[in-house]
Amino acid sequence: MGRLRIIDRDAVLTAAERVVSRDGAARLTIEAVAAEAGISKASVLYDYKTKQALIKAIVERRVAAECERVRKIIEELGAAPDSAIQGCIAAAANRSLSDADREVALCLTAALAQDPELRAPIQEKCRQQIAEILETSSRPRNALLAFLALEGLKLLECLGIYTWPEDERKRLLEDISGLAAGKLAAEPGRSAQG
Repeated sequence: MGRLRIIDRDAVLTAAERVVSRDGAARLTIEAVAAEAGISKASVLYDYKTKQALIKAIVERRVAAECERVRKIIEELGAAPDSAIQGCIAAAANRSLSDADREVALCLTAALAQDPELRAPIQEKCRQQIAEILETSSRPRNALLAFLALEGLKLLECLGIYTWPEDERKRLLEDISGLAAGKLAAEPGRSAQG
């Protein structure tokens, strides 16, 4: 009978995220994660044989957490029209990235750019999300355009390229919601045909 395993995989991934945030994905090592987690290198290697496996697990965990967060919001909307795209918009409205989250995302982006296998979980999430949006939308083309606008807004923020003032961000999200529903708000002082 083997020893009882007491190493928490989430704790190892959290330690890996701290290393990535502090040192960058390029400097992520099994040894650095072990030191950060306060465990042996062998304990890290038990679950994550390579640096790539560790990064992939971080990406998968973050994708799964975000999918679950969005799924709960969509479920709260129930059978409302356009619930998938409106749920994505509501999720964006209810989330702002912490500096630590942004730092990890930036560092992981470099690793993702260099390794197609690491992009696979994100690509699959995106495929599923687009399919669900198209299947559940009363105006699929509008919903797809709204999704693209939403992802562009989130990407600019995530990469630290641009941070919208809160009131403008709220209006943009309202416009994206209106676009999905086919009811894009007119600019102040202009008619909807404009």
